[in-house]
Amino acid sequence: MREGWSGWDAYAPFYDWENARTRKVADVRFWRQLAARSRGRVLELGCGTGRIAVPLARAGVSLVGIDRSAPMLAQAHRKFRTARLRTSGLVRGDIRALPFAPAHFTMVLAPYGILQSLLSDRDLRATLDSIARVLATGGTLGIDLVPDVPRWKEYRNRLQLRGPAARGVDLTLIESVRQDRRKRLTTFEQRYLERKDGRVAEHRFEIAFRTIPVRAMVTRLERAGFVLDAVVGDYQGGPWDERADVWIILAKKV
Repeated sequence: MREGWSGWDAYAPFYDWENARTRKVADVRFWRQLAARSRGRVLELGCGTGRIAVPLARAGVSLVGIDRSAPMLAQAHRKFRTARLRTSGLVRGDIRALPFAPAHFTMVLAPYGILQSLLSDRDLRATLDSIARVLATGGTLGIDLVPDVPRWKEYRNRLQLRGPAARGVDLTLIESVRQDRRKRLTTFEQRYLERKDGRVAEHRFEIAFRTIPVRAMVTRLERAGFVLDAVVGDYQGGPWDERADVWIILAKKV
């Protein structure tokens, strides 16, 4: 079985460009407000290019970000330096085996479907156990699940985005989607065409996400030593149901 982290190194040069065109920033405010309540260190899982980590650190949160992808972290380091923020809080590591001392954090954040990149129950179980180890008793775990991935229709070679990027480059994203209903996996095949000075370079990679229903995730959290605190359906804290745009789970370590 493929690993959930496959494809993210190749995605790094294009991640911010794509998200600037498709991703609303409401989640940044939500995580910033939540993290501000913590009275200790906060850990962000899968911090990537620093899309959330930079605003949290700028707001004074004592933040540590961890990601497996060196190219993603390289982008985050550049953003932290530009913002004159401490870069030593960015760590390369595997969220299935977090390299931190027990009870080191008072809050752990798992934004933007990062736990859905764990493509097996074994990996999810290892990650939740690892979080429980590094989170202090009474600490908060925040999880953001993306509910719409199983609803994506399958298609081939669809033109999704096109536009200018940095340094005179024009980017085109051509995307294909596959669904494995039995395994609850949605796989996105990305083809980026990079045009500059009449030349075209093609970059191909795949990223996959697993659908995890809220009730199933709550059961797994309870097995790992957490108790449910709240489930909300938007970034303003609104009520949740299965039709909600986002599925946010807040749990406490017991």
